[in-house]
Amino acid sequence: MDRDFDTSILTDVGHRPWEMPGSPWMMTQTWRDLLFAHWRVDPRQLCGRIPSSFQLDLFDGDAWVGVVPFRMTNVTARGVPALPGVSEFPELNVRTYVRAGGKPGVYFFSLDAGSSLAVRAARTLLNLPYYKAAMRVSPNTGGFAYHSRRNVDGSEFAGTYGPAGDVFTPVEGSLEYFLTERYCLYNLSHRGAPYRMDIHHPRWQLQPAHAQLEKNTMADASGLSLPHQQPLLHFASRQDAVAWAPMRLT
Repeated sequence: MDRDFDTSILTDVGHRPWEMPGSPWMMTQTWRDLLFAHWRVDPRQLCGRIPSSFQLDLFDGDAWVGVVPFRMTNVTARGVPALPGVSEFPELNVRTYVRAGGKPGVYFFSLDAGSSLAVRAARTLLNLPYYKAAMRVSPNTGGFAYHSRRNVDGSEFAGTYGPAGDVFTPVEGSLEYFLTERYCLYNLSHRGAPYRMDIHHPRWQLQPAHAQLEKNTMADASGLSLPHQQPLLHFASRQDAVAWAPMRLT
């Protein structure tokens, strides 16, 4: 099991769009072998699906929906060592981009995970729409084979993907920067109160990606319709991150 969280990220802060919170961070995560698959969508499709406390964030007038499969490691609370069978599991997100108080962030329509404990904890503590899924990730020629099937409704993602070019750092103002350089997530609490959960990570190191998506009903399960076109694809081999406790928005 991977137990190699990079603590040096805590001093790599010059790229952040706002200062890190003054309170102590509460947990670590490492995201591995990640595919960003993004589709451009009509903002009108998303407006009714975003809580009114948040503003849909657009790039040149367009909204974007991402389907993001990856592996999680080093998932643990501050001061607690990573544990076998607990701190490492596959995850798959369906997301879009919003703002609140001038700060851009991520809004999740769904999060599937291979860990029942992670699903229960995230639903209980953060009211995030996590679902338990049967998931497999395995290396193959040129990348990874990924399969996920949600337990409750059979929503499914299956395909292969991998890097297809040189590593680059997204330039501020570019579409790649807009889609990836996000330092918080937004959601509603169990009582319907909006909150922001700050995160910190280094600048993303991306690569162009190839992908063959055999099945992808993840967005459909959230009532979203993805266009029938090739998505914008990026790969990242690793990203270390820390997260803070949620902060209620006024």
